[in-house]
Amino acid sequence: MSAIPGVAFSGSEDGHFRAYSTTNGAVIWDFDTVRPYETVNGVPARGGSLDGPGAAIAGGMLFVNSGYAGSGGMPGNVLLAFSVDGK
Repeated sequence: MSAIPGVAFSGSEDGHFRAYSTTNGAVIWDFDTVRPYETVNGVPARGGSLDGPGAAIAGGMLFVNSGYAGSGGMPGNVLLAFSVDGK
């Protein structure tokens, strides 16, 4: 888990990365990472399970790895970067 004021972020074995309200626990954002991605270096990438460390939050960005197969989850090999404005 990772958190900022008012929001806690957590990934799941099914590949969903969610943001929860720290006030009432409601899901306020949900992103399904399990899909292929176009990458900046042209190497094929696909998301998978999110059962590793929490996301890194810095400079208005949220970074999370998707694809952990070590505990029986879905393999993958992508680092995702999210911003507030979607850029």
